[in-house]
Amino acid sequence: MSDYELVVVGAGPGGYVAAIRAAQLGMRTAIAERAEVGGTCLNRGCIPTKTLMHAAHLMGEIRNARRIGISLGAVDIDIERVYEHKNEVVSQLRAGVEDLLSGNGVRLMRGRAVIERADGGVYRVRVGDSAVTAERVLIATGGMPVRLSIPGADLPGVLTSDDVLGKPGGLRRRLTIIGGGVIGVEFAGIFNMFGADVTIIEAMDRLIPSMDREISQNLQMILKRGSVRIHTSAAVKGIERADGGLRCVFEKKGAPESALGDAILVSIGRRADTDGLFSDGTDIGLDRGMIPVDENFETKVKGIYAVGDVVKGGAQLAHAASAQGIRAVSLMASEPAPVDLSVIPYCVYTDPEIASVGIDADGAKRAGIPCKTGKFVMSANGKNVIEMAERGFVKVVFHAESEVILGAQMMCPRATDMIGEFASALANRLTREQMSKAMHAHPTFAEAIGEAVEDTRSLAIHIMPRKR
Repeated sequence: MSDYELVVVGAGPGGYVAAIRAAQLGMRTAIAERAEVGGTCLNRGCIPTKTLMHAAHLMGEIRNARRIGISLGAVDIDIERVYEHKNEVVSQLRAGVEDLLSGNGVRLMRGRAVIERADGGVYRVRVGDSAVTAERVLIATGGMPVRLSIPGADLPGVLTSDDVLGKPGGLRRRLTIIGGGVIGVEFAGIFNMFGADVTIIEAMDRLIPSMDREISQNLQMILKRGSVRIHTSAAVKGIERADGGLRCVFEKKGAPESALGDAILVSIGRRADTDGLFSDGTDIGLDRGMIPVDENFETKVKGIYAVGDVVKGGAQLAHAASAQGIRAVSLMASEPAPVDLSVIPYCVYTDPEIASVGIDADGAKRAGIPCKTGKFVMSANGKNVIEMAERGFVKVVFHAESEVILGAQMMCPRATDMIGEFASALANRLTREQMSKAMHAHPTFAEAIGEAVEDTRSLAIHIMPRKR
């Protein structure tokens, strides 16, 4: 008999959630973690970034308070204290996860885990000087930032998101960001609000190119209004020391250009962390470092599973990893999988927030799906006007014939919270008529959801009639 029915390798949002659910379902479970419980999201990603974002948003509100008659004098920032608060938040949540593991009877083993085959069809997992056997192993080791392979990429001051979140350093003066995806635009907003001179260099023709085009256009306009310099369709060629800082050399429309910063943040994506998982040469079919899995998240090796950022073709999102972990262990325990993994909300914590789920109208068109779109502009939303928020919108896409929801795109305050209503509708295949039955409280940002749904049949109340 093995020591455990399941050993999870990696205690990030994919791993610790899977371990707790496995224990809830009656499985003898242990989890191994070489660093901090909570993984990248809690310690070097989602939580610390959003803590800094909260501070940045608060600074913006204080600066704008004069518009409504509140004067607080000069606004300054103690960046060291901001980072201390970030660390306090992380520590509190990390301790909570450790308590949850203990409370659910999950053994936490500290150290780097190495997986080995053992006799009797079980696996041995070595963690430091100890080892345990398991009937199944779930790999949830997450990812790490991708580093550039260009001249000067190893110079001091060329940073990853892990470096930036570790300590404030000299980032308040001039920051160049390579990569205009989710991580890049979030850090641009944070440090621009903190007083840095920020430049974004993006290889594609627009920021956050995977999202709705109108969202990209609005975000670029808002960032530029905040004095962020943006270069799209730009190919970075190298980094060099210059004028007391670092110069990023890039090519745009065939012409050489450059941006000068005290630090350069490289935010061009993340790669799977699968190095050294097996000591006996076990082949799980790695594809460029990522692990292929089947619909049950089992690898080509029976009894070994993988979820989260290590999975080939995965969404690389904390909530997706958690949902995958729940599905994997539910199926191991012969329980129904509770979460629809085809419905994944995507969120960007800029100001205003951005969120989407499903497909947009362009995506429907590319897929040959007939659709109709409703849109509500937030300048007509009472709560948006009260809070002096930026211009934004809510869009919803329905199938033109069945009127089943296909997706939604939002750019407005609380978008990352409100996207849950659209995700629930999408997971349950609700129609326009069914969504129209929901009453939204007034005044709230969420009223825009009802207005966008009604706009698909030109019945939104707070939209001027279209010219016929």
